[in-house]
Amino acid sequence: MSEKRKQVLNVAEQLFYDYGFHGVGLKQIVKEANVATMTLYNHFSSKNTLVEETIKHREERYWAYIRSTSGAYSNEPFVRIAQLHGAFLKEVSPQGCMFLRAIEVYQDTDSNIVYIAKNHKSKVLQYFEELAIDNNIKDYKNFAYEFLLIIEGATSMTQITDSTQATEHAVTMTKALQSHFQT
Repeated sequence: MSEKRKQVLNVAEQLFYDYGFHGVGLKQIVKEANVATMTLYNHFSSKNTLVEETIKHREERYWAYIRSTSGAYSNEPFVRIAQLHGAFLKEVSPQGCMFLRAIEVYQDTDSNIVYIAKNHKSKVLQYFEELAIDNNIKDYKNFAYEFLLIIEGATSMTQITDSTQATEHAVTMTKALQSHFQT
């Protein structure tokens, strides 16, 4: 990825997150990314294309957090994921989920953006299912679904409390969930 493209994506991601997809224009992104308008259009044919690529960029950053210690998972990988998700919330996403915002904003106007955001959530659920299988959880589908609800709940709670408190509760709930499914 070229440096200019990465620069535009980083700026667009932050602006879209802070001010909303419709609250930010391309001129503002060009200005804050310190690139020429033509540079933006060389990489992104439209604002919706930029939104699509920004959501994909956000997804890459999320997976980098979640998999940052994948080789060093303890015997409680789901607790570790809850902690890593909490770190992502604290450092990147303290005001809620960009993917859910995209679904809400584009539900009736851009099915491709909605698909990208929903597909991210599906991939997260699938990852949790695979990890549950790897950890010999027999009812892996229900476990993964309930764990995803814990993670999504922590994301929502950051808007009410803070990411630290939300993460602490997510870890406690994850331990209880594991205990329930191990009996």
